[in-house]
Amino acid sequence: MSSLEKTNNVVLKGDYEEAVYKQQLLPEYKNNPFLEALPPIFNEDDVLDRFMVTPRISKEDKQKDINIRYHVLKRVKNFIQPLPIHFEVERRLSTLIRRGYLARNPLDKTFFERLKVLHELREDEEQAHKYIDDRLYYIRSTADSLSIIGISGIGKTTAIERLLLMYPQVIKHDIYKDQPFNRTQIVWLKIDCPYDGSLSTLCKSFFKAIDDLLGTRYLEKFGYLNRVTSTMLLHMTSLASMYGIGVLVIDEIQHLLHAKNDQEEMLNFFVTLSNTVGIPTVLIGTSKAQQLFKGNFRQARRAASDGAIIWDRMDEESEEWEFFLETLWKLQCLKTRSELTEDVKKTFYDECQGITSVAVNLFILAQERVLFDEQNEEEILTSKVIKKTAKEDMKIIQPMLKAIRNNDFTAMYKYEDIMINLDELMMNHKKNTQYEGKVQAAMKERQNTLEYKRKELIKALSVEAASLGIFHSLSSTDILKATQKIVEDTPADTDEIVLKSKLIPYLIEMNERVKEKKNSIASIDKVLPLLILREQALKKKIHPYDLLKSKGYIKIEI
Repeated sequence: MSSLEKTNNVVLKGDYEEAVYKQQLLPEYKNNPFLEALPPIFNEDDVLDRFMVTPRISKEDKQKDINIRYHVLKRVKNFIQPLPIHFEVERRLSTLIRRGYLARNPLDKTFFERLKVLHELREDEEQAHKYIDDRLYYIRSTADSLSIIGISGIGKTTAIERLLLMYPQVIKHDIYKDQPFNRTQIVWLKIDCPYDGSLSTLCKSFFKAIDDLLGTRYLEKFGYLNRVTSTMLLHMTSLASMYGIGVLVIDEIQHLLHAKNDQEEMLNFFVTLSNTVGIPTVLIGTSKAQQLFKGNFRQARRAASDGAIIWDRMDEESEEWEFFLETLWKLQCLKTRSELTEDVKKTFYDECQGITSVAVNLFILAQERVLFDEQNEEEILTSKVIKKTAKEDMKIIQPMLKAIRNNDFTAMYKYEDIMINLDELMMNHKKNTQYEGKVQAAMKERQNTLEYKRKELIKALSVEAASLGIFHSLSSTDILKATQKIVEDTPADTDEIVLKSKLIPYLIEMNERVKEKKNSIASIDKVLPLLILREQALKKKIHPYDLLKSKGYIKIEI
C-alpha cells in the first residue's frame, strides 16, 4: 500500500453546475466567465441561512422510548452555530477566490500564454523546474494565501468545509456571450496534508482529488514513484491553469513538521503555489503549524499574504459563548427540560473550555448518561451529571483540557497533537456511561419568529419526503417547493401528521404530471432544435430562414 493510500481521507465534494453568468457589481469582476459564473457575493444573511445547522428535535421525539431517543440525540452532532469568526473567514475566502481569478481570465491573452509556456516546459520536464519561475515571472499573479491556526477541535475544518459548500465545486461552461466556451472550472479543492508530511505525497493527493472529482487519471500519469516534487509541481501548475482552480485548501499542515524537508523548501513550495501556479491557498493547522512561518520572514509573509486567522476558543464571559450555549441547550431530548442555571453554565464551560466540538459532544454524552440512569427518573441534566460525564466518558482528553484550564503552555504544547476524536468516545460509551450585535440580533429574531420555525419545518418535511424514494420524476428542489406551498397554505398551528397527509398525495400527483410532461417532451425532440434556432434568429435580428439555411436544414437544388 502506498503512503498516499494510507493517509488519504475522503475527499470533500460539492455541487456540479452548468454555468449561469451573473451581472457583476464591481468593474474588475466583469467580462471574466470564471468570475461571472460564481454565486453573488454573500452577505451576512446569506451566511446565516446557509451556514447554520440546527437539528430538529420535536415534542414527539422527546416522548419516544429511551433506545430511540439515544439515536435522536446523535442529530445534535450536526449542530453548527454561526460565530463572528465564521463571517470573517467567509469574507476572506470570498475575496481570495475572486481576486485569484483577476489575473487568470480565460479570455485574456496572458491565459493562453501561460498554457503555451507550460506546454513547452512539459516537453523538457526533467529540467523545467530549474527555470519555471523565470519563464512565468512576467505573467502576473493575483493569488493570495491565508493561514488559519487554532487548537484541535475548535471547528476550523467544519467551518471551512461548510463555507466551501456554499459554492459549487465544478462549473461546466459551454457558451459565453453567444461564443463557444468549452471549459471545466474547479472552484475549490480541499486536501489533507499527509501524516508523514511529505511534499511529494501532498502533490499526489492533489492529483487524486482531481481524479475523484472528474474521473481522470492524473495520479497514474503524473504521480509515479520516481517523480520529484518539482516536476509534479509543474503538472499541478498545468492542471490549475487548465481547470481554473479558484482556491486550494490544505488542512492539517502541522504534519509538514514531521517531514525531512527543510523549512525553506516547504515555504518555497507554498509561495510557488500562489505565485507561479496562481492558486490562492488556505493553510489550516494547529498552533504547532506556526513553526512553519517563524524562519524566513519574507517567505513566511508571502506564504500567508492575506494574513493569518488565529482561531481561539470562546471566552466564558463573551456574548458569543453565552449565545452558543443557549442555542445548544435547546436541543434536549429528555422528559424534563433542564434549565440553564448559572451553576450549570459555569460547570459546562469548565469541562469544555469553550472548545466547540468538546461542548457539543459533552452535551450529547451527558444526556445519554441521564437517559440510562435509573436513579434519575425525571431525567434532569445537572452540574453533577456534567462533571461525571467529563471525568468518566471524556477521560482521554482530560490532560489537554487541564493544560488549557490552567494556562499551562508547556503542557498545551505537549498535547497539541492530541486529536479530539469524540466519535470514538461515543462508540465506546455504554449505558452507564464576543458576538457581533447585528448578527446576534438577527439570529435571535429568526429563532423566535414564525417564519424561522416554518423554514425549519419545511426543511425537515421535504427531507423526509425525498427519503421515501418514490418521487423519481421530481428533483429535491421540486419537493422543497411543493412542501413550502403545503406548509404556507396551512394554518400555523397545524399538526405535523396532518401536513404529511396533505403533502404525500400532492407529491404523488405532481410526480405523475411531471412524468407525463417528460414523456410528451421526448416525443417532440426532433422538432425542438428548429424551435431553438428560430429563437436564436429572432435574438440576432435575422430571418429564421437564413439561419436554418446556414445550419443545413434548408437546401436549394439548382
